Amino acid sequence: MAVHIRLRRTGTTRKPARDGKFIEVLGHYNPLTNPPTIKIEVEKAQAWIAKGAQPSNTVKHLLARARAAAGAVKA
Repeated sequence: MAVHIRLRRTGTTRKPARDGKFIEVLGHYNPLTNPPTIKIEVEKAQAWIAKGAQPSNTVKHLLARARAAAGAVKA
């Protein structure tokens, strides 16, 4: 069975929580803030992908944005 990296949903009314267990929490994303808040531990995500974990399409895009933001901070 493959491991999938996907977004965790939490919140209140009209912001449902995802049920199920997590192996590891790699970060969070809040699209309701202005600008949207993205905090992802990219190194841990890359380690899981190297082990064969499959990121969802949305997670792929968020990882790319997180890498770009991390690169901009280091430069």
